[in-house]
Amino acid sequence: MGKLEGKVAVVTGATSGMALASAKLFVEEGAYVFITGRRQDQLDAAVKEIGRNVTGVKADSTNLEDLDLLFEIVKREKGSIDVLYASAGMGEPCPVGEITLEHYDKQFNLNTRGTLFTVNKAIPLFNDGGSILMTGSIASVKGWAGWSVYAGSKAALHAFARNWVSDLAERNIRVNVLSPGQVYTPTQEEVMADPEMKAAFESLIPRRRMGVPEEIATVALFLASNDSSYVNGMELKVDGGTSSI
Repeated sequence: MGKLEGKVAVVTGATSGMALASAKLFVEEGAYVFITGRRQDQLDAAVKEIGRNVTGVKADSTNLEDLDLLFEIVKREKGSIDVLYASAGMGEPCPVGEITLEHYDKQFNLNTRGTLFTVNKAIPLFNDGGSILMTGSIASVKGWAGWSVYAGSKAALHAFARNWVSDLAERNIRVNVLSPGQVYTPTQEEVMADPEMKAAFESLIPRRRMGVPEEIATVALFLASNDSSYVNGMELKVDGGTSSI
């Protein structure tokens, strides 16, 4: 029996990378998964790759009407939720002194506001004893030049988690943050195509290599399943040791 046998999971932003790998693993472990993405062609490809026990919903996490539609579909098809992995997010560098309102709004609207309202709208459908996890980033604790807005938008998620565990204590719903480090995803292929750039990037990691989406997915499964039944309100960094040095 799988670790999520009979469970219903929602994974946002799951058309590629870490969230897609997590959605695939959730299905392999027995869950029925609803995934979201903003582009229909990518969403269709992700659904085809997962192959079974999956519904794709075209949704932008910054659009509250899209989120309402997502959870209406979940309610109609499955009735309730056991696991929510709020993973939709993005990041763009910009040094202080050059930050624009557009740069700020783009990242806080998706990473912070979008995550908050994804969780907020999911709560009425949640079964007691469920698990919520959100994608953070070690950028919020490392302090890299140019990444202050992104880091701030992700740092808020742990503050949310610490407070929501109290809000949801009576229902035994756990809330945690999964904060990846440098992970090789399709969005980084262009940057990592330069061998010198790749070597410089990996030199920052004690393991001396970037992670892969499947390594994040196994930790997402841990946080989603009963294996982490006593883990609550935590930020779990999955970064090969980068944030420790």
